[in-house]
Amino acid sequence: MGMPARRPTRVFLLSPARSDGERMALALAPAARFELAQRLRSSEGAPLGEVFRFASGLYFRGKLAYAVAFARPPRGVPAAIVIAPGAGLVDARTAVRVADLRAFAGVPVDAREPRFRAPLERDARALAARLGRNGEVVLLGSVASPKYVEPLLAVFGPRLLFPRAFVGRGDMSRGGLMLRAARAGVELEYAAVGGAVVHGPRPPRLPRT
Repeated sequence: MGMPARRPTRVFLLSPARSDGERMALALAPAARFELAQRLRSSEGAPLGEVFRFASGLYFRGKLAYAVAFARPPRGVPAAIVIAPGAGLVDARTAVRVADLRAFAGVPVDAREPRFRAPLERDARALAARLGRNGEVVLLGSVASPKYVEPLLAVFGPRLLFPRAFVGRGDMSRGGLMLRAARAGVELEYAAVGGAVVHGPRPPRLPRT
C-alpha cells in the first residue's frame, strides 16, 4: 500500500473589524479603564486578534476560533492572518497599540485605495511564496464585495477559497456557524472564490444550543 496523500497546507485570512466603530471607540477612549483599553495604551499593546474580537463581537470571535481550530500552516507561517488596512496581512497574535488602530481607521477598505491595496498585495505575494503551489488560503469574510477579494484573487487565483455555508448568511450567523464548527471539530466545506455563486437564499436559523 502506498503512503496516504499529504493534505495541503492551509491558512485563514480574516477580514478586519471596523477600527472606527463604536466598540473600537470604547477601547481607544483615553479615559477607558477596562483591561484591554489600558493594554492598548501601554508599551506592550494587545494582540490584534483580541482587539478585533472585542470590536466585532461574535463574527470575529467565530473567525478567530475557526482559524485556530482548522489551520494547517507550514512552519513559520501563522494560522490566522488578519487583513489590516494599510498594514497588509498581519498575524492575529501581533501586538498593536492605539496609534496602530488609529492608522488602520484612516485607510479605507477599498481595492481602489492604493494605501490599502499595495500592502495587501505585497503580503499576499509573500504568503503565496511561503505556501508553495499547493497551499490553500481560506478567506473568512465577505466574498460578495471586491474590496479585498479582487486583490487576493489576483495573487492566489483558484487557491483562494471560502466556506460554502457563508452564502446567504449575515455576519452574526457566520460567526455562530464558525464557533459551532470549531467546538465540534467539524470543518466546513469550501469552494473557490473565483466564479463562485456568492448570493443565495437565506439559510434556516442556527438551532439554539
